[in-house]
Amino acid sequence: MKQNWLVILLIGIILTGCSPQQPEEQTQQSVQYSKTTETTAETELSFDGYKKIEVDGGDFSGHREANAAVDIGFGDREYWAFTNEHGQLVRVVADKIILQNDATEPVKPSGRYYNGQADVPGTERPDMDKGHIIADSLGGVSNAYNITPQNSILNRHGDQAYMEKVIRDAGGCTDFEAVITYPDTATQIPSHYHYTYTLNGNVITEDFDNVNPDEVNYPKSSDGQGSRIKESHDISSIDKNGDGQVTIAEAKAAGFKMPITKDHWLYQYMDDRDGDGMVGE
Repeated sequence: MKQNWLVILLIGIILTGCSPQQPEEQTQQSVQYSKTTETTAETELSFDGYKKIEVDGGDFSGHREANAAVDIGFGDREYWAFTNEHGQLVRVVADKIILQNDATEPVKPSGRYYNGQADVPGTERPDMDKGHIIADSLGGVSNAYNITPQNSILNRHGDQAYMEKVIRDAGGCTDFEAVITYPDTATQIPSHYHYTYTLNGNVITEDFDNVNPDEVNYPKSSDGQGSRIKESHDISSIDKNGDGQVTIAEAKAAGFKMPITKDHWLYQYMDDRDGDGMVGE
């Protein structure tokens, strides 16, 4: 009887050792599948709800499709523009901004890729420019998916122009995103622009309304007209050599902490050589 029990016990041990370990294998497969699904969903999410369409960079019609995604990068650049259900341009993204190259690209004598820009409704107003979200100099095309009616002073001399210069001077940027908002769903004239981009490892944020910056930044005079006199500061105690400019050494000697950012009153008197909106970083 004892021997029979021993035989049964040995057979049980042998069978247990030979059985496949299926639960562990299934868990590994499940994890791998989960990762693949997550990656696929993430890729599709970027264009979820949008219809990818191709539009010629020199299409000046001014028409935009609703809920569309359009590549607005000139040549091989990949800059994506998105419209909402009202055909308003609401977002533009680019992993990397590549500057215009007039040595290898068909650039016009005007410095543009095309001889005009899209006739987006609102650009006919005398105070509005056909403003690029991504400028020609930064590799953007001129169709309606890259153009909004933008205050001409803002576009030529204000924050928009400043931002474009900063990116050009730095040789481009990465992680570029523009978010454009509107006062209502009927107009194609934006009320506000929000930009973020990365320069030399620094994340830069730009926010400005679609208005004449002179009327906002200059105080009103007694007759109600905008004064052209900027707020001034006495830098004579800081500017030791009297050249009208303040060096980093002079600023530090006067007790200012670095970096000096562009919203600091002293910034306008300093030399931001890399154009990243900071001096002495």
